[in-house]
Amino acid sequence: MSFNLLDIANSGVRANSELLQTTSKNIANINTVGYVRERTEHMTMIDNQVGRGETYRLLNEFAQKQLNRDTSNKTFFDQFVTEAGRVDSLFSQESNSLSSSMNSLFNNVQESLNQPSSTVARSLVMTDAENLIDQMDRLSGIVFDQKNIVNEQLEIFSDEANTLIQNISSLNKQIATVNGTRNEANSSTMYNERDLAIRKLSELIDVETLDGPNGEKLVFMGTGESLVMQDGAFNLFSMAGDPDPNFKELRLDINGGKAVPLDVDVSKLKGKIGGLLAFRDDILVPAQNQLGQMGLAIADAFNQQNRLGMDGNGELGGDIFTIPTVGGYAYQANTGNSSMTATLEPGKGSEIPASDFIVTYTSGTTVEIQPVDNKGEPLGSPSTANIVAGVIDSSTMTGGESFGLQLNVTGTGNVGDQFAVKLNAEAASSLTLATDRPESLALASPIRTADNINNTGNANISVGSVSSVTSGGFTTTTPPDLANGDITIVKTANPDEYTISDGVNTSTFTVTPPAENMLSQAGNGFELYGFDFNIEGIPATGDSFTLEFNEGGFDDNRNGLMLAGLQSGELVRQNVTTTSTADNHKTFNQAYAGLVTDIGVVTNQAKTNGAAFEALAQQSEAWYESLSGVNLDEEAANLLRFQQSYAASAQVLSTARTIFDTLLNAAR
Repeated sequence: MSFNLLDIANSGVRANSELLQTTSKNIANINTVGYVRERTEHMTMIDNQVGRGETYRLLNEFAQKQLNRDTSNKTFFDQFVTEAGRVDSLFSQESNSLSSSMNSLFNNVQESLNQPSSTVARSLVMTDAENLIDQMDRLSGIVFDQKNIVNEQLEIFSDEANTLIQNISSLNKQIATVNGTRNEANSSTMYNERDLAIRKLSELIDVETLDGPNGEKLVFMGTGESLVMQDGAFNLFSMAGDPDPNFKELRLDINGGKAVPLDVDVSKLKGKIGGLLAFRDDILVPAQNQLGQMGLAIADAFNQQNRLGMDGNGELGGDIFTIPTVGGYAYQANTGNSSMTATLEPGKGSEIPASDFIVTYTSGTTVEIQPVDNKGEPLGSPSTANIVAGVIDSSTMTGGESFGLQLNVTGTGNVGDQFAVKLNAEAASSLTLATDRPESLALASPIRTADNINNTGNANISVGSVSSVTSGGFTTTTPPDLANGDITIVKTANPDEYTISDGVNTSTFTVTPPAENMLSQAGNGFELYGFDFNIEGIPATGDSFTLEFNEGGFDDNRNGLMLAGLQSGELVRQNVTTTSTADNHKTFNQAYAGLVTDIGVVTNQAKTNGAAFEALAQQSEAWYESLSGVNLDEEAANLLRFQQSYAASAQVLSTARTIFDTLLNAAR
């Protein structure tokens, strides 16, 4: 009996010692990050003795996976909101408002209309034009700086993710060597380290795990790509920019870089890396493109209208802004020796959408032009064009539209060669003034009209409108003049019939009422002059009207009125694809207000979603900790209970020893 009592007491002391060790370990690691509390359980063996205990970690796999998923979503929005909030704040500040600069420019244009001969009024317009460019450059610089910050953080986070992936793989190897052996119970630290590494990896990207052989954990991205595989194999992230080296793309190097890297679907990526990429693609890229688009639209519209006027020196107007030319980015896979530059085709500023473009060679002399969105996905159908004398523009299109692009090509491209054209992205920081001379502002119209003083009818000739100064209606001399001299139009006796003549040509024609666009109706070359006029009212037979060059243009503000009207002109394109009934253009102020609003809306949506995922992550954390975290009250109670049990077992052992000694003494 004493022998059995001794064995039972020994096993009880041993069992309670194991329980105390496990409890002590839990208490000691209460502040250890990633520690999973442990429990020791024993089985009853023969003779009612306690067998050797089995120690295991209290871990709920489902709770752990849910926590990892919620962590990825939380850190995604945390990162996005942190970055987006900064840009939203900068764009919403009054001191950074592009609308203020635009309004100031057009307000001074209006002031110059009141005194078109004033050099001071013209100087204020040119000063505001320079301020507008500076403001665009400043806003573009904000976006550009944020893109550099994103690139730096992406490099840091991808290196951190690679380190974690390698650690997980290394721990998998170590765990596989002890799996199924007696040392497995003593290797909980390795399991904890691996789970913590997976948890930290989930902060960077979204991950899913599967149980592999020999206790290994196979780790996959949420989009399905393998990160950690069996037998210690793993894939690592890399950052590369193709074709734009400043636009980093996340890739997964397969088999240590020996195979072609996989492009990661960043639209489905979560975690800090996904948040950074989403911030860049959803805020920075659209903002940069829209700023450039607005800059190109306003500069081109101002240039085109200024060219149709006459400046303060009595000459035909020229450009106020210089439209930039940017280089196309060649893809690394290109096999030809072609290079490409892009600019805006004059007069096409309202046709360019706020997007980038991919130009693909379909033969040595033909290309496709495909607009792409902020994630590189195609927008609408591609256009086709021929390369004529190294130029691609609206005149060389064979299908679709040119989107306002003018591409200059050198060298020879092979079929499949591609170039990325980012004219919008680089335009806002590249616009400059073509002149700073106040006299360059063309406020006057180059033509003027007059009624003959002897007319007896009640008709009047309109002030005339100019649509082109390069069609042949004006000379290229300094100072310029009408190419064929003054134009005279006389009402004949026949109904709706007029005779028109200049210094070279004379023509009699019948007008289709109303008497509008008289030169176009006259034909015989008069329609090519690039200007026109209307006859308003009913002329008498013999009434005559003249059109002549507006020499001097003193106190004339007719073209200035057209310049001022650009402020309310819908010249900024909204979408690549549209319908015939849709309003696809906005004014400059509407476009900028839309940009600021879009940034604010996206940021606020991210804040709302972030708050929701913050709550979910907290719930998942609480659930996980309730199962796997150390509860000090519970462990303290266990410690007291196991101490008492240990003391009781020790007392039984002492009693058994006393009985055994008594029996020995009795036998002597």
